[in-house]
Amino acid sequence: MEEQQIRSAIVTGASGGIGRAVAERLASDGVAVVAHYSGNRRRAEEVAETIRAAGGRSIAVGGDVADGAAMGALFDAAEEAFGGVDVVVHTAGIMPLAPLAELDLDVFDQVQRTNVRGTAVVAQQAARRVRPGGAVVLFSTSITRLQSPGYAAYAMSKGAVEALTLILARELRGRDVTVNTVAPGPTDTPLFREGKPQQLIDTIAGLNPMGRLGAPGDIADVVAALAGPLRWVNGQVLYANGGAA
Repeated sequence: MEEQQIRSAIVTGASGGIGRAVAERLASDGVAVVAHYSGNRRRAEEVAETIRAAGGRSIAVGGDVADGAAMGALFDAAEEAFGGVDVVVHTAGIMPLAPLAELDLDVFDQVQRTNVRGTAVVAQQAARRVRPGGAVVLFSTSITRLQSPGYAAYAMSKGAVEALTLILARELRGRDVTVNTVAPGPTDTPLFREGKPQQLIDTIAGLNPMGRLGAPGDIADVVAALAGPLRWVNGQVLYANGGAA
């Protein structure tokens, strides 16, 4: 009897709030997970250990998402550990805020390097290496609809991700690999809370039709569906924000 092929996923930014929730949710669905990190090895290893303690399979691998060689090594590690790559979820990104008139252009360049080039590098590896029946899930933001002041650099970078989505899906014609982008709204993570007073956070939560901020698990549910049963959703940007935009 042939051994059943292990389904595996790479989750970039798995040491963060949404990335960690995605990694743990995919693992709960029986997927082996490569928990990628850029700067926080300890937290990524905690994610991998949590998955293994629950009976799953996981390793932590680091690397700069905008570095082609580093991301090639990330995919190599996934293939060596689990036999191949079926799902790529690219949550890694940065979000420094400033009005455009006050924006440091070096910071702008850093945002574009991480969020645009990083997405291109990871998506390129995925396009070359994800197995038939697989899924690529990129990340944008509902800020592209909310148009909030101070988010110019971030929104511009994520607009590029949205532009890539359908193009890549069409480039993978005949491969049986879906490509979609998830665009979360305000989600209760350390990244979202950074620099915001609690009163502002409460106001943002109260404006949502659901009466709360999103939770990382809300976003992980959407990713798990795209990574699994939703095969007829392809080339789309899904705004997961509870009706905020």
